Amino acid sequence: MAATKVHQFLDEHGVSYDVETHERAVSAQRLAASEHVSGWDVAKPVMLSVSGQLAMVVVPAPVEVDLSKAHNLLGGNDVRLAREDEFAQVFDDCEEGAEPPFGNLYGVPVFLDGKLRERPRMVCRDGSHIETVTVATEDFVRLVRPEIVDITGEAH
Repeated sequence: MAATKVHQFLDEHGVSYDVETHERAVSAQRLAASEHVSGWDVAKPVMLSVSGQLAMVVVPAPVEVDLSKAHNLLGGNDVRLAREDEFAQVFDDCEEGAEPPFGNLYGVPVFLDGKLRERPRMVCRDGSHIETVTVATEDFVRLVRPEIVDITGEAH
């Protein structure tokens, strides 16, 4: 089940994008392998709870969100990884765990890690575990207007 909101949003703004279908891939690194692209080009959305409010941090697949950095950058007293049950209903047109990095379409603020911002393109889920959308990073930034942050730890 692809997130129709993502496709409609990109179409409405005249953004060129490619759609690829692959075998079911749950992890972002496995998605990169399925698509035969570097994990550094795969946009991995990580949902955070910031003092009870949802926030989306979009990072490259090989890295993790540094919660200490997140706490400092996002100014929350209580910054932690959000539980699936806290955000699954927000992404009502998506498979669980396949949220696209377009949090703006779901009323969720988006923060983009600078490492991903430097990449010319982004490969991301479109709401399913079997389909991706590839967009120019410039188009993503122009449409989503994420805050660019340094919020990751070391690559794994």
